[in-house]
Amino acid sequence: MDWLRAFGKDVLLSRPVLAAAGVLLASGVVELVPGLERLRLWRARTTEAAEPKSEVPLAPSAFATGEAELRTESHGDGRVPEGTTAAQGPIAAAPGAGLPDFLDKEPKVPIVDPSGAALDGFFRALERTRLKQPGAITRIAHFGDSIVVSDYVSSTLRRRLQEKFGDSGHGYMLIANAWPAYSHADVERYATVGWNVSRIVGPLAPDGMYGLGCVSFSADKNALARFGTASSGDYGRAVSRFSISYLAQPNGGAFEVRLDGKPERQIDTAAPEKRVQVAEIDVPDGPHQLELQTQRGRSRLFGVVMERDRPGVVLDALGIQGARLRFLDQQDDAHWAEQLRWRRPDLIVYQFGANESGDGFLYPMADYRRTMEAVIEQGKKALPESSCLVIGAMDRAAKRGDELIGIAVIPSILKEQRGAAERMGCGFFDTYTAMGGPGSMAIWVKRQLGQADLTHPTAVGADVIGTWVYRALIKRYRERLETGALAAAPSNSAPTSSSPSR
Repeated sequence: MDWLRAFGKDVLLSRPVLAAAGVLLASGVVELVPGLERLRLWRARTTEAAEPKSEVPLAPSAFATGEAELRTESHGDGRVPEGTTAAQGPIAAAPGAGLPDFLDKEPKVPIVDPSGAALDGFFRALERTRLKQPGAITRIAHFGDSIVVSDYVSSTLRRRLQEKFGDSGHGYMLIANAWPAYSHADVERYATVGWNVSRIVGPLAPDGMYGLGCVSFSADKNALARFGTASSGDYGRAVSRFSISYLAQPNGGAFEVRLDGKPERQIDTAAPEKRVQVAEIDVPDGPHQLELQTQRGRSRLFGVVMERDRPGVVLDALGIQGARLRFLDQQDDAHWAEQLRWRRPDLIVYQFGANESGDGFLYPMADYRRTMEAVIEQGKKALPESSCLVIGAMDRAAKRGDELIGIAVIPSILKEQRGAAERMGCGFFDTYTAMGGPGSMAIWVKRQLGQADLTHPTAVGADVIGTWVYRALIKRYRERLETGALAAAPSNSAPTSSSPSR
């Protein structure tokens, strides 16, 4: 037995063995104690869906009323921002991970339209445009959250549709960058400091008037904003009309308009009562630059539109950072309807979901659908001949240890989005399914299509989604054309009595 005692003393009680025993004991504790899952060595790490925490208030009523000062200059050189294209650490791109085959001619998924005719108003406008009928401009109002703030997806749709049907201009832009990520492709923009903003995501405007872009700007003397055609590239190289949307009101100020560096006119915004006005500046079709500079008093403006007087497509990218779809109802109802009738879009696109997913299940799904339907209904009442399209939320992931897991609320949000679209007579594009369904964001991040925040696409990923939506729309358009459903109908492009004064 002497050899056994010697073995126990010299081997079992040695430092290496004792250290190994300590590791085994500690790992056993980790395996059994809740909350320490990410440290486990032996059991597989969980891959169930996670619940994200809400990062911003659930309702805009929590925001203060007033204005926020924009303290940095606004710049826009016409390029789509790249965003965070590279993930780091354990979620970095896998060797050999390539782009999916999105260059095929068929859409990844079709437009969901149980009625069969949800998009006919839009398609009739496209058909008039294709036939080059006089004044046949097809307009699209593309509302969304941060993905549209950066002109992601919307810029691809604009370019593809203009390539096929003609370029009728860039569309609506805010006076200045209401958020750091605000961007527009294929135009050049600049604004000085000195602008103050009220936004539907806060701070709120007391009168509920934010203009089409959901942001109101005001400034005292010497604030400047500039808008111009692109100086390079294949898109946005010409304009034939600038439209300036501003508020006439008691004690309103005045601003000067300069065209291509020369004084054009001065606009006095003083009026007996509040009313949105639109000043139009016609120019020979080609490259031009417009400047607005406040001169005296306090002026309140909303945005500028760049269009061309020729058949084609215009797409207004109307992104609101941090917004949920229901926040559009922060607008004064009469003002909101007036703004929609002013632009007369043949198609209203709603692309939201990222911020709703941040709320998790804290905001009831029944309320989500109800408020979504209420906003869509407002658009339908203002423009009964127009169509609507809901672009479903992307997949979203969360990082847990070395694993990427899906967000549990995404399928529930998609169910409500699809249900609301069907109930309200809108088309629906299922981005989630097109991406690959559950867990697809993790794959997109590895393939450089999704950003490292696990929520947004990269510029390349956004182009993929935009291409899918475009091809799905064109396929549905061709199907309706073949059935004869797109016979001549009254144009939606004629001015209405409810349009703002010009």
